[in-house]
Amino acid sequence: MPALIPRAPGIYHGSGVWRAAAALAEATRARKGRNAMRNNVTRRDFVAGAACFTAAAGGAAAAAGGEAPAAAPRDPDREVRIERLRPREIDKAVQACPTLFQPLGTVEWHGYHSITGVDAIKAYLLCIRAARRGGGLVAPPLYGGLGGLTEPYTFVIEPEDDLFSVLLRPWIERLCREAVRHGFRAVIVLTGHYGAAQQIVVREAAVRMTRVLGVPVLGTPEYFLALDAGYTGDHAAWGETSLMMHLDPPSVDLTQLGEAPHRGVGGRDPKEFASAEDGAMLAERIAGRLALLAARMPAWDAATTARFAAAEAALVNRQIALAAREKTIWAGWRKVPGGALASYGDLLVQGRFEEIAAQAETL
Repeated sequence: MPALIPRAPGIYHGSGVWRAAAALAEATRARKGRNAMRNNVTRRDFVAGAACFTAAAGGAAAAAGGEAPAAAPRDPDREVRIERLRPREIDKAVQACPTLFQPLGTVEWHGYHSITGVDAIKAYLLCIRAARRGGGLVAPPLYGGLGGLTEPYTFVIEPEDDLFSVLLRPWIERLCREAVRHGFRAVIVLTGHYGAAQQIVVREAAVRMTRVLGVPVLGTPEYFLALDAGYTGDHAAWGETSLMMHLDPPSVDLTQLGEAPHRGVGGRDPKEFASAEDGAMLAERIAGRLALLAARMPAWDAATTARFAAAEAALVNRQIALAAREKTIWAGWRKVPGGALASYGDLLVQGRFEEIAAQAETL
């Protein structure tokens, strides 16, 4: 078992990036003290910008482009939830495909029309679909992460903009170590909750564990795998609501919504634009790519794994550096609604990691 590394993200020591993150944290605290957040990009600004990009794309179907690569179909009814399996069943599944999915989410307001567990349930159901299609097993979802809206029934476990996670980061690290100890050779951490700090911490921890453990660990929000379908991340709006209408229809009741604007909804009006059909398209794009990754990642050699880690590190380093330079945690997402990184999901499944790193520099 590799030795423990410092809890602070050691892979960035010497690059100045983590020192920049510390400066950002200090600037954020000072800014909050002055109540001077008006000119900075916020979570709400980001999802609003994402809505503009999606609308400009001409709707979900037009934005989708080509079909997502199809993984070889497996048993669509196979039990893949690890907590529901007996030891010999787990042995068989791990021998067939040693990939572990870990869905992340939180309890958070998602409008009057959606349940509070959207983030975790969405990620969980996408992981289950991907595992049944491409192989692997799915761990129970974790409810709890960084930040959340300032709305009722939102459990904020760690501060919204704090990169110095003392709960989620070590939890991900321990999960990865335990997965490898039990024979898994790839881990996919899929977060359905995506404040900026949540995304950074998840991806950074995944990169670090890839390098420490020598097995590929992907840490990403689900929407990153469907950027080319016009889904650039929203909150209880077109994208999330459409996904839940397809994945878990009883969880959505659009009749609960009044006239726009809707409280705690960021993005295209779900009452007007969300549909189960769009949700099916997005789920196919995301789960299809996850299935391919689940099947392929355990077979990556050391060189491929290193290239993958370098690309993911380039992406998260760029996000941290931009946040520090512009003194706002969302700086690394300014260009995403306009199409930056739109080919991330496709490049990832094709193993074109150097192109991901190059595109990260355009953020």
